[in-house]
Formats: sequence, structure tokens, C-alpha cells
Amino acid sequence: MEEERRSNKRKRGRRSRHKVGSTEKPVNSASCANNPTRNSSKSSSFLDKYHAGYQEQMSHWPEQPVKVIIKWLKDHSPSLVVADFGCGDARLARSVKNKVFSLDLVSSDPSVTACDMSNTPLDSSSIDVAVFCLSLMGTSFPSYLQEGIIIAFLSRLCLRSGQLLIAEVKSRFDPNTGGADPNTLAKAICELGFTRVKVHSPLFHAKCYIRVQDFSNKMFILLYFKKKEKQNSNKGIAWPELKPCLYKRR
Repeated sequence: MEEERRSNKRKRGRRSRHKVGSTEKPVNSASCANNPTRNSSKSSSFLDKYHAGYQEQMSHWPEQPVKVIIKWLKDHSPSLVVADFGCGDARLARSVKNKVFSLDLVSSDPSVTACDMSNTPLDSSSIDVAVFCLSLMGTSFPSYLQEGIIIAFLSRLCLRSGQLLIAEVKSRFDPNTGGADPNTLAKAICELGFTRVKVHSPLFHAKCYIRVQDFSNKMFILLYFKKKEKQNSNKGIAWPELKPCLYKRR
């Protein structure tokens, strides 16, 4: 009898995970592949379902990028002001002592500022650290080149010593599936006026100017940049195309 109850509980858990995952899949496709101006008119509950599915999927990863970023912030000064672009459930802001501006396209959370990432209410030179955690989805613009405009705008927001942290799903940088070269992305960002610090992925650490070639058992990559004193124009920069993100079911 007890074994039957445990079996039924496991089945209910699997059904629940499938329900959340099935909700996440179409929303994820819309977020990654389409222009969000078409999706922003949808109710915030639609985005809430996406975030719920996203969190369920992330719970199965051996390491979560937001936790890595949280640790990074805790290892640095709590006086650093942070902007979390595409913040989702604003977990970052709840987990650190720093002042964090949580920004997302649509949100029912009053602690999150709903806005386009290319047109935020942040004052110029108002932040020390900018975070893009799984949020460079190509949703605000028809091409990744225009996502570079976000970064160019960001470079005007960061203080002189500003730092930029980008976490992205590894499938978008997997050469076996036509993914972009992370070094090409890093080079483009550096041309905007940043210095690459290092590239990190689970079980993999390296200094700057490395080539990420081993993608086995890794869910994401994390790139760190530091702002240069002199900023460059984004004209003529070759931006790689980032394909829609693929989350593997477990």
C-alpha cells in the first residue's frame, strides 16, 4: 500500500513537470525567436508561466548561472550597484545585499521595472555591474546586430569601472549545431569598449582569449567583461547570430 502511494506521488510529480515544461516550450520559442513587441501585449500571467517553466528546467541543471553570478557579487563589494537585464523572477535582487535594478519586458512583480532593455529609465553612469543572465534572446530586434545596440547603450550606463556579466545557454554556442563562436561575441563586445576578463562554464575555467571547444556536460557559458575608459562606436562591428536557445528535457 505504501509503495503504491509512493508510485502515485512520483507519477503526479512527472505529470506536473511535463505540464510546466510543455508550457515553457512554446513560450520559450516565442521569447527566443520572435520580436517581443508582438508578445508584450499578452498578459503577465503568460510570462509568469514562462518563468515557472524556466525555473523548473533550471532546477535540473548541475549548476545554475544565476547562482554563479550571485556568488560573484557576494565575493565583491556590496556597494556595487547592479542592473539585472531580463531579470525574470528577480532572484538576483533577493539574494544579494547590493542595490539591484531588476528590469524585464513584462512583469507582475512590483519590484521589477517593466521596460525595453534598449530604453531603460536608468540614469547615465548609474550602475557598476550589468547582468544579462540568459536574456540575450534576440527578442527586441530582428537581428543580433541590433542586440549590439543594447550593449552599446549599456556601455553608456556603466560607470568607469563598470563590469558586464553575460550568461547564455551553451547550445547557442555549440559548433556541432551551428552555434556562434563565443570568442566572436566577446570580440564584438570588446570593440564596443570592454576588456574581456574570462570565459567560464561549469567544470571549465580559463583566462582571457581562450577558445571554448569542450562543450560536454555543460549547460551554459559565462563571459566577464570590464569597461574601458574610452568607449567605441558600434558601427562596423561584426556581431554573430545567436540561434534560439534550446533547453534539453530531462
